[in-house]
Amino acid sequence: MDKKQLICIVGATAVGKTSLAIQLAHYFNTVIISADSRQFYKELNIGTAKPNALEMDEIIHYFIDNQSITQNYSVGEYEKDALSLLDNLFQKYDTIVAVGGSGLYVRALCDGLDEFPEIDADIRPQLQKELEEKGLSYLTNLLKELDFDYYQEVDLQNTQRVLRAVEVCIGTKKTYSSFRKGKKKERPFQIIKIGLTLPREILYQKIDARMDLMIEQGLEKEATDLLPFAAHNALKTVGYQEIFDFLENKYDWNECVRLLKRNSRRYAKRQITWFGADNEITWFEPNDLEKIINFIEKK
Repeated sequence: MDKKQLICIVGATAVGKTSLAIQLAHYFNTVIISADSRQFYKELNIGTAKPNALEMDEIIHYFIDNQSITQNYSVGEYEKDALSLLDNLFQKYDTIVAVGGSGLYVRALCDGLDEFPEIDADIRPQLQKELEEKGLSYLTNLLKELDFDYYQEVDLQNTQRVLRAVEVCIGTKKTYSSFRKGKKKERPFQIIKIGLTLPREILYQKIDARMDLMIEQGLEKEATDLLPFAAHNALKTVGYQEIFDFLENKYDWNECVRLLKRNSRRYAKRQITWFGADNEITWFEPNDLEKIINFIEKK
């Protein structure tokens, strides 16, 4: 296994990760595993920018359309399932390509997650009830009191992460931060992290163009059909939440489109910050295929 390698492609939304992953999978005659937390769900299609049918036919992809939105699928389960799958795939392939923009899932795959103690099962339902009655701001203010360090770091719009942190603080009477040791777990294969980057103005143009295409493809109808599952964490994200609010008459369609684009750019900014903190990533522009292959082969 020490001669096996996982090429992990990361970067902001719309930067070109899928295209590069497919090119590398062709070059190394291998398969792709996704580390994108929303592409797991078979009901989410347009808003998650999954590989299209042609791309899926070209190369075998794993962890796409493997879950239903009716089920909760945690990052811990993903880590376990992905490592088990890799163990099997490496029996056949020397090189495997992983791709994704979900920072926590990439971290779980490459570095492993911190281990937390078991929490009283009664705490989560109570917090969810308070969330429904008082809103997310109640939980974020509670987190600010219980763990100011994590409050400053976490995406405060990510309901699941805020709820989890508060749950751990209450259940352990310690800060959530105190369990986040960031100790890297050893993997029995080599990991090569490739980051894709573009000048900010070009990336933002690509994000806006992608959103226009998603709208043209029927994003509004997809979100409308998913409205019964709006409370699911996978749907509390850019691309769906804005349309849910539009459907509740919180603003008109023009404002909805403006927010879809603005919030997608903001999400990309958070991805850039997350991956920018990982000094194991080597950065390239998306069309630098020859440079990227040369870099991988030297490694």
